[in-house]
Amino acid sequence: MKILVTGSCGYKGSVLVPRLLKEGHEIISVDNEWFGNKLPNHGKLAHYKEDVRSLPVELLKDVNTIIHLANIANDPAVDLNPCLSWEVNVLATQQLAEKSIRASVSHFIYASSGSVYGIKKEDKVTEDLELVPISVYNKTKMVAERALLSYTDKMKVHCVRPATVCGMSPRMRLDVAVNMLTYQALSRGEITVLGGKQTRPNIHIDDIANLYIHLVKNSDHIENGCYNAGFENISINTIAKLIASKVDCNIVVKPSNDPRSYRQDSQKILETGYAPEKSVSTAIDEIIKEYDNQNLVESDNCYTVKWMKKNNIS
Repeated sequence: MKILVTGSCGYKGSVLVPRLLKEGHEIISVDNEWFGNKLPNHGKLAHYKEDVRSLPVELLKDVNTIIHLANIANDPAVDLNPCLSWEVNVLATQQLAEKSIRASVSHFIYASSGSVYGIKKEDKVTEDLELVPISVYNKTKMVAERALLSYTDKMKVHCVRPATVCGMSPRMRLDVAVNMLTYQALSRGEITVLGGKQTRPNIHIDDIANLYIHLVKNSDHIENGCYNAGFENISINTIAKLIASKVDCNIVVKPSNDPRSYRQDSQKILETGYAPEKSVSTAIDEIIKEYDNQNLVESDNCYTVKWMKKNNIS
């Protein structure tokens, strides 16, 4: 199968693309390389350094599936330049959908976000609950979803709402909860928890990559629509204590101005035959191993906002 992956050099893309190649797919990789390119050389991988906002429609020729990962990710990065984020996260997504129709692409997988729900008190946050996004980033994801779902009469559309992703990647991020707290414990011997009582869903990076592959394999049998992808609903305090059980460190709790607290119910995707294989604990163990082996080196590139500011990307 011929698959086009946008944002292919990012945190998730750098893990997903090698797995798709291993599955035998032909991959068209598209990324503007803001954070570099650590994809492998492979006979079935064609990489293009392109901005998703100006993606040539010719690249979509004979493509069966698009996995659209490219976006300005997380609230702080979006707040650097909200206009840029609306362009990349929404306008470019709608334009890519239009180009997909013209190129006869049959399947579009969109990487949305579990944060579109906002603050929810329900024990089970399912896909049919009202979306109440509280930040610009959340709003761009919600609007892009709605734009894409208007094309379901012309192609199969799956919008995936991932939880906070954790674990090792060639383009490592140390500004997401589990990764950040684990690295703090390893490098400083101290974890700083902001608030701590907030409950957030989590997913291992290998599991989200496998979920996209599951959708590729089973697109004909999985209905159009949105699918949650979060399998461990745990508090920040619980994550910190889990890390502290594996790494000798102190936990310091400070006030937080981020009130988001919600749980994801991912039964809908589980009913399609998908099953996660890893956990937050697995991610922590893998980060510790790579750190101990000196394969995890901190740099500004590991922090999205710091890197964008340093390179005047905003």
